[in-house]
Amino acid sequence: MLASFFGAAMVAGAFAYYNYEFSKYKFFDFSQTTFYQKSELFTPKDEKYTILVYSSNMQKVEDIVTKIKDDNKILAIDLYQKRFKEEESIIYITSGMNTLLKFIQKFNIYDVPCVFEIVKQKKLKYKQNTRIEIIE
Repeated sequence: MLASFFGAAMVAGAFAYYNYEFSKYKFFDFSQTTFYQKSELFTPKDEKYTILVYSSNMQKVEDIVTKIKDDNKILAIDLYQKRFKEEESIIYITSGMNTLLKFIQKFNIYDVPCVFEIVKQKKLKYKQNTRIEIIE
């Protein structure tokens, strides 16, 4: 009787740990969502990106980028939906408001500007690789 109780507790514990670990970081599939780079559809090609979510009516992207600490290419998503010229290390992507809202909800973004890293898993599917960091 006691052994079955411990067995059930171990199974419940393993299930809870599995759910916690895999819900901590989110997956994002670019084949399921439409983003635009200028007027073209955006298709990611690099293994890693730093996602920057910001609003250009609050801060200039140049001021934000100087505070980012890694060397990945930056996918900059402007909630204000302005379009900027491409830069060597920054790819500006836009989308419809419904897509942006789904993206924000999926990653639980509550403050902007914020950054996090994504890493390629397979084809167009990427996994969040770092916690969301608010840029002050």
